[in-house]
Amino acid sequence: MATPSEKLAVSLVALHRVQTGSVLRSSALSRVHRERLIQNDFLMEVVKGWYVVTRPALKDGGSMPWLASYWTFISVYLSDRYGDDYCLSSDSSLHLHTGATVVPRQLVVISKSKGTQRLGLPFDTSMLIYQDSKNFPAGRINKDGLWIMNLPTALCRATPSFFRLSPTDAELALRMVRDSSDLLRVLLESGSVAAAGRLAGAYGFLGEKQMAERIVREMTAAGYAVKPANPFENAALALSGGARVLSPYVARIETLWKSMRNEVVDEFPPPPGLPGVHNGYLQRIDEIYLNDAYNSLSIEGYQVTPELIEQIRDGRWNPDAGESDRQQRNALAAKGYNLAFMAVKESIRKILKGGRPADIVAVDHRDWYTRMFAPSVQAGILKPADLAGYRNQPVYIKGSQHVPLPHPAVVDCMEALFRLIAEEPHAGVRAVLGHFIFVFIHPYMDGNGRIGRFLMNTMLASGGYQWTVIRLVRRSQYMEALEEASAGGRIAALARFIREEMS
Repeated sequence: MATPSEKLAVSLVALHRVQTGSVLRSSALSRVHRERLIQNDFLMEVVKGWYVVTRPALKDGGSMPWLASYWTFISVYLSDRYGDDYCLSSDSSLHLHTGATVVPRQLVVISKSKGTQRLGLPFDTSMLIYQDSKNFPAGRINKDGLWIMNLPTALCRATPSFFRLSPTDAELALRMVRDSSDLLRVLLESGSVAAAGRLAGAYGFLGEKQMAERIVREMTAAGYAVKPANPFENAALALSGGARVLSPYVARIETLWKSMRNEVVDEFPPPPGLPGVHNGYLQRIDEIYLNDAYNSLSIEGYQVTPELIEQIRDGRWNPDAGESDRQQRNALAAKGYNLAFMAVKESIRKILKGGRPADIVAVDHRDWYTRMFAPSVQAGILKPADLAGYRNQPVYIKGSQHVPLPHPAVVDCMEALFRLIAEEPHAGVRAVLGHFIFVFIHPYMDGNGRIGRFLMNTMLASGGYQWTVIRLVRRSQYMEALEEASAGGRIAALARFIREEMS
């Protein structure tokens, strides 16, 4: 009789034979294979008849497997059910145009046929599909396998609530339009006076007088009486007047910084200034190393002990002493942390001597990363190419609704981050927002949390604040504060948390 492991292996072979992506129809596998794979966490049911392929390492009851597969599932499901005869709603289309990083609670889809359906999806997400063949949008594009409205069409059909509830996305979308002709073509063909007034009022609010005036002038010439009406309610401008958005991801980084910095200033104590005695400050960093390494590594899930950390710092850890040491990822992580910590200390030394903080970390953070993972490369656990630099594939954050930026946008967004750090006068803001936006971008496949905390402490040092340890005992509050910032756009909790840990 076959053992459970042998039976699972047979089911995995069957899965491999039919799998073409991360989404699977139930008809592709027999019921026995499906049940066995679900039981062993290789499949997760999304809705009846539909599954996503996952891995046991990711299946801990959290949302990561679903969020990682969300857009792929939506694309495959809609294509299977409707072919090309569907389109995301204007508001949903605009969220994709502007590089929104949070999976929507409800996705709204327009179809040409098959009536209305509300599909309940995992982790309190859903999809509403409604039939509207009469008003089906003509201006569509296919983006990453999804049919969405093109930008001018989506803006002209945007609901008033979109400007009220998503003012940052609305501003980014408006500033992505290069010329008013594209908008006017849609407005004149549809004869939508209300939409024209809304867009003219929106551009007037953004300080783009020529765009606003041309919309009114051209619509009036065609016989439509347009009255501009600002759809934004109590919204502050995220970008400077007249700025054109070339990359929605870079613009999102800039708007996050601008919208959040005053919250940090309100929560954070004034910078004390660079210390007069540099050696004393650096010595205190040495003294806190053991506590910092233990907590930072433990937050990331490594099982390390203070004894192991001391053994590595003193050079007494010998990976050749036994098979268990050579295979011990925890020890390699601690070794890498020690090397990176010493490199961070040298970066801080440069800052204390008068170096420009942003210029130093823009260069040195790559060295921190290389040192952190060099021991794992030397041990053969990672490939040498893994030290090359920023990621070149998608990455997901366990337990977060925030999906990090697509990898083609990473380089531009990291350049924007260091430019914002350079322009920021308040060291507390540099520390809090530097840390948050670094992990928001998630530039590496691994190590983002540790390097983000190194960046935070380097920026704290640039204002004379003390090195701050994020303690393992407060990990849940730390993660909640990061999630509130990345998914909710509110930074005060994270700034307050770091201030409390600093004291």
